[in-house]
Amino acid sequence: MAFCAPAVHADATLDKIKQRGKLSVGIDGASPPFGRLDPATGKTGGYQTELATDIARRLGVAVETVPVTASTRVQFLQSGKVDLLIANIQWTQERSEILSFAPTPYDLIGGAALVAKASGITKWEDVRGKVACVSQGSNYAKPLADIHGAVVKGLRGIPESLLALKGGTCAASVHIQPALYETLNGPNGGEWKDFALVGSQDQLIPSPTVVWTRRGEADTQALVDKAIKDWHRSGFLLKVARENGVPDAWIAERHQRALKGQFDRAPYDFAVYADTHAASGTESKKP
Repeated sequence: MAFCAPAVHADATLDKIKQRGKLSVGIDGASPPFGRLDPATGKTGGYQTELATDIARRLGVAVETVPVTASTRVQFLQSGKVDLLIANIQWTQERSEILSFAPTPYDLIGGAALVAKASGITKWEDVRGKVACVSQGSNYAKPLADIHGAVVKGLRGIPESLLALKGGTCAASVHIQPALYETLNGPNGGEWKDFALVGSQDQLIPSPTVVWTRRGEADTQALVDKAIKDWHRSGFLLKVARENGVPDAWIAERHQRALKGQFDRAPYDFAVYADTHAASGTESKKP
């Protein structure tokens, strides 16, 4: 009796995108410096939108961006409401168990804390026993609690966390460093004159930012990964970051490495962070 090998079926996402003529991408929305609201159109543009647009261009389709939050983004991707997530969602083991991702990161970002100047918090060890607000599902919750002894409170997103900080519900608002830097130094920075940024030089678990896909979509994953490598090699990513005020030191270094055919791959080893913070309570060396 002859046995035939099972047919190998490519994932259907790319075909569906081409059939409807549109790539739907989940982004952070108006969250400077990664996305900015255009008051004339009411639409969000900027860094993440430009990256999404480039992938759509490669597919020969239009792009549709869908704002997502920490509490909706995984659901939106798994349910098919969006095809990809190009938001500030760093790699974690837990996320990689329910989603897939393009293995070449397009950024490396860690957390910082916005605190009241009068709080006495000047380093991560100072949050011990204090309430630290994060976005729901944030990968900062575990190190804040397990390593630094903070009482972690999960809120819907950055706006709610900042509101809680102003209202005294939390002693620290912990999110990705570039977003908090923009809060403190952007157009509305005057509202935050009594607050300071902690951890910019010692960011909390610096982690690779990746583009997320649904599980089992190998073709989509491969196409996106090729695009990200092209972004690094061509200088496109560096150009878009600089145009939008996104911190570019890591991206600039990766551009130089890409010219030599060298690329990072997620996941990232976080052991250095835990080892340098756990027992002694001393300042860490940034991994």
